[in-house]
Amino acid sequence: MAEVEFLNTDAGRRIAYHRTEGTGPWLVFLGGLKSDMEGTKAIHLEAWAKSRGQAFLRFDYSGHGQSSGRFEEGCIGDWAEDTAAAVSALTNGRVILVGSSMGGWQSLLFARAHPDRMGGLVTIAAAPDFTEDGYWASFTDAQKAALQQDGQVELPSDYMDPYIVTRRMIEDGRTQLVLRTPLDLPFPVRMLQGTADSAVSTERAIALLDHATSPDMRLTLVKDADHRFSDDACLNLIENAVLEVMNP
Repeated sequence: MAEVEFLNTDAGRRIAYHRTEGTGPWLVFLGGLKSDMEGTKAIHLEAWAKSRGQAFLRFDYSGHGQSSGRFEEGCIGDWAEDTAAAVSALTNGRVILVGSSMGGWQSLLFARAHPDRMGGLVTIAAAPDFTEDGYWASFTDAQKAALQQDGQVELPSDYMDPYIVTRRMIEDGRTQLVLRTPLDLPFPVRMLQGTADSAVSTERAIALLDHATSPDMRLTLVKDADHRFSDDACLNLIENAVLEVMNP
């Protein structure tokens, strides 16, 4: 396997990445919160893209995987900067973004800021606005007080070790929301969502479908699929979704 490479960004972060040259459009995988570019979906899509001779990029946000920084220091806006820097420096032409969970939010932020670069979008259990509608909305008064006083709270997870949510993540998240104002996605979009996902609900997927405008946007619900969405059947659905947005 090729050795990891690093991109030094204007924000002073060191972003780890794997990049495969090929024909366009570039396929770019955006991972979820506290996940990294070594996950099943990222590795599978890289191998699939290579088999097709298609250009592919996967990378770690700062505070994730092999990139610089600590997770607790980061926020949605920082990771949006990382995404924009990686796509700008490491790809060219139109891109197909595949955003998983928090990566779905990141893909929407990139698409909103750089619609000219977008060839299509595939989301997997997209979690837009989760810092406000998921974390903050579910916090108890005690947790909200602790966030103000201590600057952080610790939350359990069904999919990873407990993690820290900081006041900065909540406050920055409010500046990155995509479901409160018009969201135009002028390119093909495919959304994939498992009905057994305990991290992102089908209601969130439907809310995004209802909110965004697009000439070609479809949501596929997969019965009993969980948040990982990485068994063979789900990986095949992701491949098909990529092909659909590339060849509408």
